[in-house]
Amino acid sequence: MATRAVIADQQKMFTEGIQSLLSDLKFPPVKIIGIAYSFEELNKMTEMPIDLLILELSLIEAKGSSYISELKKAQPGIRIIVLSNYGEPHLVRDAFIQGADGYVLKSNHSLELIQCIDQVLEGKTYMADGIRLAPEFDKQKKQTNIEKQKVYEDRYLLRQKLTPREKEILSQIVQFKNNKTIAQELYISDQTVSAHRKRIMKKLGVNNTVNLIKFSLDHQLV
Repeated sequence: MATRAVIADQQKMFTEGIQSLLSDLKFPPVKIIGIAYSFEELNKMTEMPIDLLILELSLIEAKGSSYISELKKAQPGIRIIVLSNYGEPHLVRDAFIQGADGYVLKSNHSLELIQCIDQVLEGKTYMADGIRLAPEFDKQKKQTNIEKQKVYEDRYLLRQKLTPREKEILSQIVQFKNNKTIAQELYISDQTVSAHRKRIMKKLGVNNTVNLIKFSLDHQLV
Protein backbone atom coordinates (compact mmCIF):
# COMPACT_ATOMS: atom_id res chain seq x y z
CA MET A 1 0.00 0.00 0.00
CA ALA A 2 1.35 3.42 -0.97
CA THR A 3 2.28 5.93 1.72
CA ARG A 4 -0.24 8.78 1.87
CA ALA A 5 1.75 11.99 1.86
CA VAL A 6 1.11 15.73 2.05
CA ILE A 7 3.59 18.43 1.02
CA ALA A 8 3.31 21.73 2.91
CA ASP A 9 5.25 24.62 1.38
CA GLN A 10 4.41 28.10 0.07
CA GLN A 11 6.52 27.72 -3.08
CA LYS A 12 4.38 26.19 -5.81
CA MET A 13 7.15 25.48 -8.29
CA PHE A 14 9.18 23.76 -5.58
CA THR A 15 6.29 21.57 -4.42
CA GLU A 16 5.57 20.55 -8.00
CA GLY A 17 9.18 19.41 -8.30
CA ILE A 18 8.95 17.35 -5.10
CA GLN A 19 5.66 15.85 -6.25
CA SER A 20 7.25 14.82 -9.54
CA LEU A 21 10.25 13.33 -7.74
CA LEU A 22 8.13 11.26 -5.36
CA SER A 23 5.70 10.08 -8.02
CA ASP A 24 8.57 8.19 -9.64
CA LEU A 25 9.42 6.31 -6.45
CA LYS A 26 8.84 2.57 -6.65
CA PHE A 27 10.11 1.82 -3.16
CA PRO A 28 8.91 3.09 -0.88
CA PRO A 29 5.81 3.92 -2.97
CA VAL A 30 4.48 7.38 -2.06
CA LYS A 31 1.14 8.84 -3.11
CA ILE A 32 0.75 12.61 -2.79
CA ILE A 33 -2.81 13.14 -1.57
CA GLY A 34 -2.52 16.88 -1.06
CA ILE A 35 -0.36 20.00 -1.27
CA ALA A 36 -0.83 22.77 1.27
CA TYR A 37 0.31 26.25 0.35
CA SER A 38 -0.87 27.85 3.60
CA PHE A 39 -1.29 27.00 7.26
CA GLU A 40 -5.07 26.99 6.83
CA GLU A 41 -4.89 24.49 3.97
CA LEU A 42 -2.57 22.29 6.00
CA ASN A 43 -5.00 22.25 8.93
CA LYS A 44 -7.81 21.07 6.66
CA MET A 45 -5.69 18.33 5.09
CA THR A 46 -4.53 16.99 8.44
CA GLU A 47 -8.13 16.37 9.46
CA MET A 48 -7.84 13.14 7.43
CA PRO A 49 -5.35 10.32 8.09
CA ILE A 50 -1.87 10.99 6.71
CA ASP A 51 1.18 8.75 6.79
CA LEU A 52 3.81 11.32 5.86
CA LEU A 53 4.05 15.11 6.03
CA ILE A 54 6.87 16.96 4.25
CA LEU A 55 6.93 20.35 5.91
CA GLU A 56 8.57 23.75 5.43
CA LEU A 57 8.87 25.40 8.85
CA SER A 58 8.00 28.88 7.58
CA LEU A 59 4.51 27.62 6.65
CA ILE A 60 3.70 27.10 10.33
CA GLU A 61 5.33 30.27 11.64
CA ALA A 62 2.18 31.25 13.54
CA LYS A 63 2.50 28.10 15.66
CA GLY A 64 6.19 27.38 15.42
CA SER A 65 7.56 23.88 15.80
CA SER A 66 5.04 23.16 18.57
CA TYR A 67 2.66 22.40 15.69
CA ILE A 68 4.70 19.25 15.08
CA SER A 69 4.00 17.86 18.56
CA GLU A 70 0.31 18.83 18.30
CA LEU A 71 -0.04 16.97 15.02
CA LYS A 72 1.80 13.95 16.44
CA LYS A 73 -0.71 13.79 19.29
CA ALA A 74 -3.64 14.04 16.87
CA GLN A 75 -2.15 11.45 14.49
CA PRO A 76 0.30 9.22 16.43
CA GLY A 77 1.26 7.23 13.34
CA ILE A 78 2.24 10.18 11.17
CA ARG A 79 5.86 10.69 10.12
CA ILE A 80 7.03 14.28 9.73
CA ILE A 81 9.98 15.36 7.63
CA VAL A 82 11.09 18.98 7.78
CA LEU A 83 12.29 20.04 4.33
CA SER A 84 13.37 23.61 4.84
CA ASN A 85 15.61 26.54 3.98
CA TYR A 86 16.36 26.84 7.69
CA GLY A 87 19.27 24.84 9.07
CA GLU A 88 20.04 26.85 12.20
CA PRO A 89 20.95 24.37 14.96
CA HIS A 90 18.41 25.68 17.45
CA LEU A 91 15.59 25.27 14.91
CA VAL A 92 16.75 21.75 14.00
CA ARG A 93 17.06 20.79 17.67
CA ASP A 94 13.63 22.17 18.53
CA ALA A 95 12.00 20.39 15.59
CA PHE A 96 13.34 17.03 16.78
CA ILE A 97 12.35 17.77 20.38
CA GLN A 98 8.81 18.44 19.16
CA GLY A 99 8.75 15.10 17.34
CA ALA A 100 10.10 15.57 13.81
CA ASP A 101 11.32 12.29 12.30
CA GLY A 102 13.64 13.74 9.68
CA TYR A 103 15.27 17.00 8.68
CA VAL A 104 16.53 17.84 5.19
CA LEU A 105 17.68 21.16 3.75
CA LYS A 106 16.42 22.39 0.41
CA SER A 107 20.07 22.83 -0.54
CA ASN A 108 20.67 19.08 -0.11
CA HIS A 109 20.62 16.67 -3.06
CA SER A 110 17.22 15.18 -3.85
CA LEU A 111 18.61 11.74 -2.99
CA GLU A 112 18.82 12.92 0.63
CA LEU A 113 15.06 13.36 0.71
CA ILE A 114 14.46 9.92 -0.78
CA GLN A 115 16.81 8.34 1.75
CA CYS A 116 15.15 10.30 4.54
CA ILE A 117 11.70 9.06 3.52
CA ASP A 118 12.96 5.50 3.44
CA GLN A 119 14.47 5.81 6.92
CA VAL A 120 11.56 7.54 8.67
CA LEU A 121 9.02 5.11 7.24
CA GLU A 122 11.04 2.37 8.92
CA GLY A 123 10.64 4.19 12.22
CA LYS A 124 14.09 5.76 12.28
CA THR A 125 15.16 9.39 12.52
CA TYR A 126 17.23 11.07 9.84
CA MET A 127 19.40 14.18 9.61
CA ALA A 128 20.67 15.10 6.17
CA ASP A 129 24.24 16.03 5.42
CA GLY A 130 25.24 19.43 6.81
CA ILE A 131 22.61 19.53 9.57
CA ARG A 132 23.77 19.92 13.16
CA LEU A 133 22.07 20.11 16.54
CA ALA A 134 24.70 22.53 17.86
CA PRO A 135 26.81 25.25 16.21
CA GLU A 136 30.33 24.41 15.16
CA PHE A 137 32.95 25.91 17.46
CA ASP A 138 34.38 28.27 14.86
CA LYS A 139 30.90 29.56 14.06
CA GLN A 140 30.31 30.72 17.59
CA LYS A 141 32.49 33.77 17.07
CA LYS A 142 30.92 37.18 17.21
CA GLN A 143 28.82 37.93 14.13
CA THR A 144 29.60 40.94 11.98
CA ASN A 145 26.99 43.66 11.59
CA ILE A 146 26.27 42.41 8.07
CA GLU A 147 25.60 38.88 9.32
CA LYS A 148 23.33 40.21 12.05
CA GLN A 149 21.38 42.26 9.53
CA LYS A 150 20.79 39.15 7.39
CA VAL A 151 19.30 37.39 10.41
CA TYR A 152 17.12 40.36 11.31
CA GLU A 153 15.73 40.56 7.79
CA ASP A 154 14.16 37.10 8.00
CA ARG A 155 10.59 37.19 9.26
CA TYR A 156 10.40 33.58 10.36
CA LEU A 157 13.61 33.71 12.37
CA LEU A 158 12.54 36.97 13.95
CA ARG A 159 9.22 35.57 15.12
CA GLN A 160 10.93 32.54 16.62
CA LYS A 161 12.89 34.87 18.89
CA LEU A 162 9.68 35.94 20.61
CA THR A 163 7.63 33.99 23.14
CA PRO A 164 3.84 33.69 22.64
CA ARG A 165 3.31 36.35 25.35
CA GLU A 166 5.82 38.68 23.70
CA LYS A 167 4.05 38.29 20.35
CA GLU A 168 0.77 39.09 22.07
CA ILE A 169 2.19 42.23 23.67
CA LEU A 170 3.92 43.29 20.44
CA SER A 171 0.57 43.15 18.63
CA GLN A 172 -0.76 45.60 21.24
CA ILE A 173 2.28 47.87 21.02
CA VAL A 174 1.95 48.34 17.25
CA GLN A 175 -1.57 49.63 17.94
CA PHE A 176 0.11 52.45 19.91
CA LYS A 177 -1.28 51.24 23.24
CA ASN A 178 0.63 52.22 26.38
CA ASN A 179 1.74 49.88 29.16
CA LYS A 180 -1.27 50.64 31.36
CA THR A 181 -3.80 49.86 28.63
CA ILE A 182 -2.02 46.66 27.63
CA ALA A 183 -1.80 45.58 31.27
CA GLN A 184 -5.53 46.07 31.75
CA GLU A 185 -6.45 44.14 28.61
CA LEU A 186 -4.12 41.22 29.41
CA TYR A 187 -4.77 41.23 33.17
CA ILE A 188 -1.11 41.70 34.08
CA SER A 189 0.80 44.48 35.82
CA ASP A 190 2.29 47.60 34.18
CA GLN A 191 5.73 46.46 35.34
CA THR A 192 5.30 43.11 33.60
CA VAL A 193 4.35 44.82 30.33
CA SER A 194 7.35 47.14 30.66
CA ALA A 195 9.70 44.19 31.20
CA HIS A 196 8.28 42.38 28.15
CA ARG A 197 8.59 45.55 26.06
CA LYS A 198 12.29 45.88 26.96
CA ARG A 199 12.98 42.22 26.16
CA ILE A 200 11.19 42.50 22.81
CA MET A 201 13.24 45.57 21.84
CA LYS A 202 16.47 43.83 22.86
CA LYS A 203 15.63 40.71 20.84
CA LEU A 204 14.75 42.74 17.74
CA GLY A 205 17.70 45.12 18.06
CA VAL A 206 15.78 48.40 18.40
CA ASN A 207 16.14 51.04 21.10
CA ASN A 208 12.77 52.77 21.36
CA THR A 209 9.06 52.16 20.84
CA VAL A 210 8.81 54.16 17.61
CA ASN A 211 11.54 52.08 15.99
CA LEU A 212 9.98 48.92 17.41
CA ILE A 213 6.63 49.69 15.76
CA LYS A 214 8.27 50.62 12.46
CA PHE A 215 10.48 47.52 12.49
CA SER A 216 7.52 45.23 13.30
CA LEU A 217 5.38 46.66 10.51
CA ASP A 218 8.23 46.65 7.97
CA HIS A 219 8.92 42.96 8.70
CA GLN A 220 5.24 41.98 9.06
CA LEU A 221 5.79 40.51 12.51
CA VAL A 222 2.17 41.12 13.54
